[in-house]
Amino acid sequence: MTSPFQQHLCGCIDIHTHVVPHDFPAYVGSRPDAPWPSMRSAQPCHRHVVISGNVYRTVSDQAWDINVRRDDMERLGIERHVLSPMPELLSYWLDPEDGAMLSRFLNETLANMVALAPDRFSALGAAPLQNIDRAIRELEFAVGELRLAGIEVGSNVGGVPIGDPRFWPFFEAAEACGAAIFVHPLRPAGMDRLVGPASLEQIVAFPGEIGLAAASIITGGLLAKFPRLRIALSHGGGAIQTVLPRMQYAWECQRALREAIPIAPVDAARALYYDDLLYSATAIRALIETVGEDRVMIGTDYPFAIMDADPAARVVSLGLSDATQEALRWGNAARWLGLA
Repeated sequence: MTSPFQQHLCGCIDIHTHVVPHDFPAYVGSRPDAPWPSMRSAQPCHRHVVISGNVYRTVSDQAWDINVRRDDMERLGIERHVLSPMPELLSYWLDPEDGAMLSRFLNETLANMVALAPDRFSALGAAPLQNIDRAIRELEFAVGELRLAGIEVGSNVGGVPIGDPRFWPFFEAAEACGAAIFVHPLRPAGMDRLVGPASLEQIVAFPGEIGLAAASIITGGLLAKFPRLRIALSHGGGAIQTVLPRMQYAWECQRALREAIPIAPVDAARALYYDDLLYSATAIRALIETVGEDRVMIGTDYPFAIMDADPAARVVSLGLSDATQEALRWGNAARWLGLA
């Protein structure tokens, strides 16, 4: 029997889209040098995101205007956007009190956007993971009071990988309240090894960073501890697809690894979800073969420059069965979000 959600769904769910508010509240904390974000006018329909006096990024009205966003969704055959903050706004480098204030503002902004079109939007909020107690309180407020679908988390918090056991209390709370978790690269490792323009951070460093985050989740025992967690990795899990066979082989032939890592790496990888933002039918088919057709979902990185411009056509190009295409288009995402 189909649910009411399934009966009304005719397009795709895009689980990887970002929001930047039109404005931020003035900073009211105690540190005059706090890297609190603000917005500044730019060319028509654009605004500059300013952090510590510098323009971090220039974004268009697609980032905050739901009418512009819905027009784009109609053009691309997207039924639902899953909204999440631009990752830099997670701001784990703020003092915990400041981080909690910014997270609350972001979460209320996201909730207001969803309320304007609940049939078209779900949202993943922010939590100040630089302080676990505050992060848990914000998680419970975002999911319990604002009814957000879950939380976006960075791949690391101040250089500590997201799979580190110090974050287990947060993930325990996420499992308890049924929150979906979306892991996104943030301040990636290896920037000192890049040669070329600054945009290579997203192009080259992000896949390695999300791969490291995925590895930390697998090797840190998070999924063994909290088996009901619904965690999705952005950017197709990045380098984890390449590293996974090596991890599995070593786990099988090294007793010390088997004793240290409670779940076989391949089995742990198949317990996670992934967006399909790999830009190649060959790479997406390989991901599906590795983790299963029930674990991969559409993700575009809307509205940023590297977004997948035609996600529905991308799914068609894979040459998969109708049932598998439906799973990728919306079925897997609905299950991850707790909608079906």
